[in-house]
Amino acid sequence: MFDENERLAIQEAHWLIKEFGVEAPLYAAMKAEKAIEQKDFGRCARWKRILEILADSPATKSASSKY
Repeated sequence: MFDENERLAIQEAHWLIKEFGVEAPLYAAMKAEKAIEQKDFGRCARWKRILEILADSPATKSASSKY
């Protein structure tokens, strides 16, 4: 069973894939970088987790293999 933070990260990753497709990891990386610049390391950790979920997602893997 997932905790609330994990569930929200998974939900956000799926939304990013739906909205940005193959560019979803790039968007998440930019958000993580902005969080680092603002010294918001909790938010950065969340975006890092979203990036990990995107990396494991078959949707982003299959979309990136087309290019």
